[in-house]
Amino acid sequence: MNYSHEQFADADQLAEGVASRWLELIVQRDEAKPFTVALSGGRFPRAYYKALAKQAVGVAFRNVHFFWGDERVVPPADEESNFKLAAVPLLLALKIPDEQVHRVLTERDEAFAVTHAEAEICRIADLDAEGQPIADLVLLGMGEDGHVASLFPGDEASDSTAVYRVVTSPKPPPRRITLGYPALAAAREVWVVLSGDGKADTLAAAMEPDSNLPIARVLRSRTHTRIFTDFDFP
Repeated sequence: MNYSHEQFADADQLAEGVASRWLELIVQRDEAKPFTVALSGGRFPRAYYKALAKQAVGVAFRNVHFFWGDERVVPPADEESNFKLAAVPLLLALKIPDEQVHRVLTERDEAFAVTHAEAEICRIADLDAEGQPIADLVLLGMGEDGHVASLFPGDEASDSTAVYRVVTSPKPPPRRITLGYPALAAAREVWVVLSGDGKADTLAAAMEPDSNLPIARVLRSRTHTRIFTDFDFP
């Protein structure tokens, strides 16, 4: 596994640091080309969404397109929605135009939502030789069980080559739509952002050569991944 690890003193500094490095990518991009970001769900992203919006005063987000690494099959205004998680602290705060926001259409049936989500990201992003979108940045968290996006241990369709697919989660809400492993492997940048000592043991376990954890599979599939934490791990 080839990864870099950056540790911060606490959750506030982690949020500020991730936002600062994210903003560097935005500022350094070629504005003539689409810059594609897949956002994360979970408890912590709101903190670095807010930090980015605060730091980005005066920065243009022209041609920056927002997608989701995974989404819960709930209405977009539902408290469990990953779109809603990002809507106010990030997208509205930055005044991102609607045409640059590509949410998963969870109010439609699942088959349509998957097809539409795949078509949108493949329309905007570059594609690799296998037809996978090459996202410029995918932001991931990790659960205590080692899941990332909505890729959980024991996933029966883990070898699927679909860009997006429906999964049944062991955690509520059960129905999710997630990027698959090939899309995560194809991304230019994948950042794993973790807060809380409770995840240190899981991350350490993922570094074992025979680990079957989803986070381990993502790390093994890539030439480089950046990991940001507010805790140490071996």
